[in-house]
Amino acid sequence: MNKTSTPSLTSIKRNWFLVDAEGQTLGRLASEIANILRGKNKPSFTPHLDTGDFVIVVNAEKIEVSGKKASQKLYRRHSGRPGGMKIEKFETLRDRIPERIIEQAVKGMLPHNSLGRQQFKKLKVYKGSEHPHDAQNPVLLRS
Repeated sequence: MNKTSTPSLTSIKRNWFLVDAEGQTLGRLASEIANILRGKNKPSFTPHLDTGDFVIVVNAEKIEVSGKKASQKLYRRHSGRPGGMKIEKFETLRDRIPERIIEQAVKGMLPHNSLGRQQFKKLKVYKGSEHPHDAQNPVLLRS
């Protein structure tokens, strides 16, 4: 008799991965990060549980996009007030808040529910090569 095993929340081991975004393409990097946050790289993957790992991204300001996206891609946010739409180009957002570019790309690839919000909290993005998570001994995922 075959039974499907479901991992318990106490048996889930969470690893820490370090990703250097320098010279990486935004979409390809974001999809790889989203798979790790969801736990799809593990044999114990369960769609309705948070079995994923933590991901630290450094050098967010050195992310690249292909084609003319650097000058044409737009990022929108809304304050919730009438007339509160703010539109910003990729180039200016990369100069101002480069972490937001990677965070929004990854967030769009996670489930759009409470599970996705829980998985998104395990993503840490930093401008520059320094991060405060040395104590977790992150493993270099991609260079």
